[in-house]
Amino acid sequence: MWSILNGTLVNTATVAIGSTVGLAASTRIPDRYQRIILDALGLFTILLGLDASIGAMNKIVTRYGSDIPTYGARVGMVAIGSLLVGSIIGTALRLHERLEGLGGIIHRRFGGQRQGGRFAEGFLTASVIFCVGPLTLLGCLNNGTLKDPSLLYIKSFLDGFCSMALAASMGFGVLFSVFTVLIFQGGLALVSHYGASGLSDVSIQLMNVVGGVILIATSLLLLEIKKIPAANLLPGVFLPPLVVMIVEAISKGMLITKPN
Repeated sequence: MWSILNGTLVNTATVAIGSTVGLAASTRIPDRYQRIILDALGLFTILLGLDASIGAMNKIVTRYGSDIPTYGARVGMVAIGSLLVGSIIGTALRLHERLEGLGGIIHRRFGGQRQGGRFAEGFLTASVIFCVGPLTLLGCLNNGTLKDPSLLYIKSFLDGFCSMALAASMGFGVLFSVFTVLIFQGGLALVSHYGASGLSDVSIQLMNVVGGVILIATSLLLLEIKKIPAANLLPGVFLPPLVVMIVEAISKGMLITKPN
């Protein structure tokens, strides 16, 4: 089991350590510096989201459809459809509200009554940033199927520094995102080990495309541009494999072609 979950466990530890250091430093950081830290994280999160979405889309088109004029539109429609349907599912399930409620419960249990909304915001924001993106998806797939934790070790290093900055600016809720990392990434690694090894490269890359868009939504929250309930978008990350399977069953070769 260690060989399947070692990347997730190391990642959980680095987030816990980074958050603790950030919380210890937060009392010494004036508000204006906390705000600029969040702005810098928001801008960097945009970069991560663009890299994940545009980079993955470019890989798909270059590898499988450079000779097919409409191929980019095809995979783009899969990503858009997955995000739209996923957002409807997430909204119907009230995922964002439920996660906020979970953050509130944790805060009342461990953190008292003050600044409950801030706690939930930090918990949600950190959870999305740490659990959505190419390193998460590919790292968990590699850890689960190949027992290779190297990508998650890289992610752990990055998340450790990110958690310091987030905890210093957003408070105690960031620390409790370790449970999201443990459950979400650990679950992905286990699912990958027992059943996801057959996913096509196109499906995995399209999951990264949708994940990149969700990261951009989170960056808008950090920058206080628009508060998008990013948790409601999360089901969209898991829909591309299903959509690709349906499209290929209807018209084989529409999405999965021979690599160039």
